[in-house]
Amino acid sequence: MKVTVVGAGNVGATCANVLAHKDFLQEVILLDIKEGVSEGKALDVWESAAINHFSTRMTGVTNDYARTAGSEVVVITSGLPRKPGMSRDDLISTNASIVKSVTENVIKHSPDAIIVIVSNPLDVMTYCAYLTAKVDSSRVFGMAGILDTARYKAFLASEIGCSPKDIQALLMGGHGDTMVPLPRYTTVGGIPVTELVSEEKINAIIERTKKGGGEIVNLLGTSAWYAPGAAAAQMVEAICKNEKRIYPCCAWLTGQYGLEKIYLGVPVVLGKKGIEKIIELKLNDKEEALLKASAGHVKEVMSVLDNMKAVAS
Repeated sequence: MKVTVVGAGNVGATCANVLAHKDFLQEVILLDIKEGVSEGKALDVWESAAINHFSTRMTGVTNDYARTAGSEVVVITSGLPRKPGMSRDDLISTNASIVKSVTENVIKHSPDAIIVIVSNPLDVMTYCAYLTAKVDSSRVFGMAGILDTARYKAFLASEIGCSPKDIQALLMGGHGDTMVPLPRYTTVGGIPVTELVSEEKINAIIERTKKGGGEIVNLLGTSAWYAPGAAAAQMVEAICKNEKRIYPCCAWLTGQYGLEKIYLGVPVVLGKKGIEKIIELKLNDKEEALLKASAGHVKEVMSVLDNMKAVAS
């Protein structure tokens, strides 16, 4: 079984490294446009195989998509971070061109691949890949909800003083300030979180979760990579092992939650066919209003791409 990770930056290299350590794949291809970067990082990971006891072969290649042929899953992390003075539209235009080119090459060499998008802005880049790939939306989706949920769980675990492994939680909506955490669906060892944490603390944790990426940027001067890379790898594992895991993913909606023609974070079942089912929760009025507001924000960003006909065509 073969998986390709496009983009050998911090997130892509971390994703490939985590996948190798999980030891369920025959080969992971790490591809980048910069000469030697993917080869060097892949070699470094492969040299750790004897120490960490895994057999997954890591192969780095420079812009050679022929080497990715026959991949079951392709994770796309390519793109540039937003720089000072760069508008949102500039970032979308630049990264959409990159994601479009990568997706075209992926489909050319692995026409049956499932594509997982990690590139930012996440929701609109997933939309861009879907428009480009021209395959069923069940095979093109984005990684955001797992990362956001992981941050939410980490903050709750610190507050409660428990293991994050005991926390079950769910977030919906767009990736960013308009995400919709759902405390009503959050439990700790089966106990509703509201019995363990005050409403004031929960609200503070929700706000911290919404700005979780920005907190890392303020501390490091760059965006996170350990948690995003691990989150993408978790999705790949669920697909390749046909685990039927229920995760929040950026999925194409066709009427679910009263929304259509939009990529938005919702709970789904992940298996060998990609998104095998979108789960519709019974939201209360407040939750539904927050989701609609988040969807409105995502629609605005998607419309920017729609107006860039050269990219979206």
